[in-house]
Amino acid sequence: MGYAVLHLGKASGNDAAMSAHIERTIEPKNADKSRTHLNRELLMFPDEVKNRTEAIQHRIETAGVKRKISHNQVRVIRIMLSGSPEEMKQVAEAGQLDDWCQDNVDWLRKTFGTENLVSAVLHLDEKTPHIHATVVPIVQGERRKAKVEKDNDKRKYKKKPANSARLCADDVMARDKLKAYQDSYAEAMNKYGLQRGIEGSEARHVSTQQFYRDLHLQNETLKEDIEDLTEQKQEVYGKVRDMYDMKDEAQEKFLAMDEHIQQKNKELATIENKLQKAKQEYEPYKAQEELNLIHELFPMMKENLRIAELCKKIGIGIEYIKMLFSGKTLTAKSFSFFSSEYNQKFTAKDVKLKIEKEQDNSNKLRLTLNGMNILDWFRKKYQEVQKKVVFLPKNRKTLKL
Repeated sequence: MGYAVLHLGKASGNDAAMSAHIERTIEPKNADKSRTHLNRELLMFPDEVKNRTEAIQHRIETAGVKRKISHNQVRVIRIMLSGSPEEMKQVAEAGQLDDWCQDNVDWLRKTFGTENLVSAVLHLDEKTPHIHATVVPIVQGERRKAKVEKDNDKRKYKKKPANSARLCADDVMARDKLKAYQDSYAEAMNKYGLQRGIEGSEARHVSTQQFYRDLHLQNETLKEDIEDLTEQKQEVYGKVRDMYDMKDEAQEKFLAMDEHIQQKNKELATIENKLQKAKQEYEPYKAQEELNLIHELFPMMKENLRIAELCKKIGIGIEYIKMLFSGKTLTAKSFSFFSSEYNQKFTAKDVKLKIEKEQDNSNKLRLTLNGMNILDWFRKKYQEVQKKVVFLPKNRKTLKL
């Protein structure tokens, strides 16, 4: 009987690096590209939410959290769910993978709350099937720390409403809860031949960064060993020349030392290959982490890029995009805009195009056409076209009125 695998970790910001891994915008070296199309999102996103990053932000914005969220606050609990490779292979071969996925989603919803579970993606392009789940740690009730202070009479405590929403990863990741998660998850996975890991085991999941650091340290240690052995070899060689009477014994020792050094050199070559591979795999994530930091320091940059990309898609040139971002209003007697959503062009008269801030959220921008959000304008124009189409019942041909 194999083991159920459950890893939980905290992440601050929008966790863009992990989103890149999950959504395969950066292709991992250990993934089989020919199977990537088999990966699938197990949850449906809310309307107008397109990906994991937007789903995280949407949950926070709609949860009713009143306290200000700091830029470095933990906003995401990453959860990886899987099992021992042999048992997971048997699950897939037995045609039970869909049931396994559904039981995992049911356990996640029951454990962390349906609304807090914003994404769950099945990966089938790596060696062992597994699920990457994303939980936004929205909790209710008073803070544990505040309750302790109240019980100890350390300060006056003003009780807040019991149903007030808070973003608090510490409550979700409390030590007693982590143990309970492992117990209940193993119970849910028992019917697939997966049992709980050994309680108190020192085995730990190693991150990409830690793996890279460990390899680097091992590499440097081997180099030092080889340098020491080479010095010893030279010392033995010198004794061979000076001690003719003991030449057989010294020569034997010299050859043994030489063989040992060769073995160490082979080990060094292996470690250096692993180091290079790990470095190549880590570099894209490092670049994504740097980009994530830029977005954290300059929060409007991502929103500006989104609007710029929208402008390009509807047919606005780069020079005009620059003018829009400088605060100018673009005007034209007539202009045709392309909608990728409806895959067609719509023509507007007396055009006034402008970038404005959303009224209810100054951190959000919108592209307006004659005062209307252009996405709403596209929807309106498409509905007008649909009303003009008449379907004939016999031959199903259409007429435009």
